[in-house]
Amino acid sequence: MNEVHDHIQTVILTEKATLLSEKLNKYVFRVSPAANKLQIKRAIEVIFKKKVLDVNTANYAGKKKRERKADFGRRPHWKKAIVTLKAGEKLDLV
Repeated sequence: MNEVHDHIQTVILTEKATLLSEKLNKYVFRVSPAANKLQIKRAIEVIFKKKVLDVNTANYAGKKKRERKADFGRRPHWKKAIVTLKAGEKLDLV
């Protein structure tokens, strides 16, 4: 898992994420749970060719979901990264 494309899974485009990008120049990504902040920073800089100032991460536990009668399953755990770009730089995601 040394490829930069393996660390970034998708962009999260919610109302809150859109406000962060417009006002604070922060972008939200769903990333691999095994990726650390340095790997995420490098991946964003290589893929989008932008300067990253800061990376904040948050781990989320998968929700319990009911299977059949009394069995419970679980959705997968996932990780979110909020990336702050240098002033004046923007990502065209849409």
